[in-house]
Amino acid sequence: MQQWDPRLPDTTMMDPESLRERIFRDVAEYYQRVHRDRPFTPGESRVNYAGRVYDERELLNMVDAVLEFWLTAGRYTLEFETKLGEFLGVKQVIPVNSGSSANLVAVSTLCSPQLRRGLRPGDEVITSAAAFPTTVAPLIQNQLVPVFVDCQLGDYNLDADQLEAAFSSRTRAIFVAHTLGNPAEMDRVVAFCQEHDLLLIEDCCDALGSRYDGQMVGTFGQLATLSFYPAHHITTGEGGAVYTNSGRLARLARTIRDWGRDCFCGYQNPPNGRCGRRFREVPGLGWYDHRYLFAEIGYNLKLTDVQAAVGVAQLEKLPGFVAARKRNFQYLHQALQPHQPLLILPSWSPRADPSWFAFPITVPADGPFTRREITAFLESRQVETRVLFAGNILNQPGYSEVNARVVGNLANADQVMKGSFFVGVYPGLDRTRLDYVVEQLDEFLRRYA
Repeated sequence: MQQWDPRLPDTTMMDPESLRERIFRDVAEYYQRVHRDRPFTPGESRVNYAGRVYDERELLNMVDAVLEFWLTAGRYTLEFETKLGEFLGVKQVIPVNSGSSANLVAVSTLCSPQLRRGLRPGDEVITSAAAFPTTVAPLIQNQLVPVFVDCQLGDYNLDADQLEAAFSSRTRAIFVAHTLGNPAEMDRVVAFCQEHDLLLIEDCCDALGSRYDGQMVGTFGQLATLSFYPAHHITTGEGGAVYTNSGRLARLARTIRDWGRDCFCGYQNPPNGRCGRRFREVPGLGWYDHRYLFAEIGYNLKLTDVQAAVGVAQLEKLPGFVAARKRNFQYLHQALQPHQPLLILPSWSPRADPSWFAFPITVPADGPFTRREITAFLESRQVETRVLFAGNILNQPGYSEVNARVVGNLANADQVMKGSFFVGVYPGLDRTRLDYVVEQLDEFLRRYA
């Protein structure tokens, strides 16, 4: 622990509010000196695929929450979920501690015994084989059977042409992910769900702000999920959310998030809860403390107030973040057009308005170079790359023997696993950095032109 320095000014006579304001001024100055962006040096500075974009406001909010020292979900969490709901245009937002937890809560909510038409062990859920693992993991954890369809090269979403072949008498739901922010063909997915009376969950962890037919993704189905990991559209460090327009599903999701506890009176409750009916007659238990009545098998997956404080500041920047991602994506897409067919560039539905997470590229299977060669070149030039998540999830060691059903040969998912990667479009990339990325790709590809 740092020792008190007698050379520091004496603040013992300052009132708490004045001291608080002084702390805030010092934090703002600290941001300017330590955290502001440094100049970009081509070939030396790293061009990251993603990163935190923030200013002193995030630090000030965090310090404010720390000084209050509530720590668990509190007033900042309530403000965060309210403002996020306004942005999404939904009635209910349930913050959680990660996007992976959001997926777990969403699937577990639809598995609740309290739902007459809920999911039950052995039910089938259609999803894409080209997936992030924690889109699939909650299905397995809830003893559901994933039915894997292939993806489409270029847009990397589930192939809607395979939905009919994937359907069986046990099919009860679709779990669709909007890959890298690119909306899936939601008109076809929704029509299929309506025809077969299926539940629909949307994984929007990469797609905050994306729209399809003018409608925000995540509002087509019963439940949707978001991630606030530092690579995503906004960040709380770790964090995520479930959102819905259903009050009943939101209540169940909060119960599952909060240990399975039946009582939910909100944050920073008085001793007897906001409802004032903490102690009541409970059938089968008699006079009981409702805070310790557990109606679901749940977890503790709450967001902390310090994290939510960061999220509140990030939400103020979100419209600008979305615009920057779209602008950066379009710049790369236009600049790389001459390199087709050496590269498969991203595609999207004319009905989609993506809020892009990244810029995906696929090396054709019959091309003159491999993904390993092009990504090794880019990395050597300080351009950061990532492969497209798990590729074909069934080829991953942890998922190779899961109880699942497969439609077709998943050839495209296999190709994604072998040949796809992405570079960044996040708001921290300016035109100088994007030009540098294009120059490196130009240099590598000229030898094959």
